[in-house]
Amino acid sequence: MPELKLDNVSYQYKHGDRKVVNEVTCLFEGGKLNSVVGPSGCGKTTLLSLMAGLDQPTQGQIHIDNESLADLDLDQYRRERVSMIFQAFQLFPLLTALENVCFPMQLNGVSREEIPEKGKSLLSSVGITEEKFKRYPANLSGGEQQRVAIARTLATGAHVLLADEPTGNLDKANGDKLIEILGQLAHEQGYCVIIVTHDPSIAERSDKVWRMSDGALIEQQLASS
Repeated sequence: MPELKLDNVSYQYKHGDRKVVNEVTCLFEGGKLNSVVGPSGCGKTTLLSLMAGLDQPTQGQIHIDNESLADLDLDQYRRERVSMIFQAFQLFPLLTALENVCFPMQLNGVSREEIPEKGKSLLSSVGITEEKFKRYPANLSGGEQQRVAIARTLATGAHVLLADEPTGNLDKANGDKLIEILGQLAHEQGYCVIIVTHDPSIAERSDKVWRMSDGALIEQQLASS
């Protein structure tokens, strides 16, 4: 199963006077739903950017499956090994639901003949019905857009999923469905799912909860532990 490991990772802005991420050491494992919680400004989103390879640590190392991100082509890493789910969905507005899901497969060299059926299968797996495959994002509900975004994430083939406040624009019912889907991906298919969130109900449904404060990350013991 995939895993993402941080070893003494810190990040400080070039002209900043403090570490936004402060000497974080932790292991995120496949097969588990992880949540990172904490107040605004504590460093959660910066931590996610570091794990996505969008920023590079000023100290320490990040490893995916025992390979240092410092030794990898980060563009390829983001195309094939790690993928992000955003609060604002980030779908292409001029592409249909199916075209949005097919797009990363085109980038990753999946054969043209296979792409449409794989895209349809992925949309179906997250509860998008066939009559909505050809709809544009503006003609889908918020919950449907987020599920299309998850299907597009899965289309990359990445097995580490990073979610930044994925329920932030959803009502409770759609938020609950989203977390159910992410939990199934972790528990049934072995994905490593890491969710940055303010929502305590997500933490309650997670296998591991990490609390961030002033750039430091500490694993919390769950009530059932």
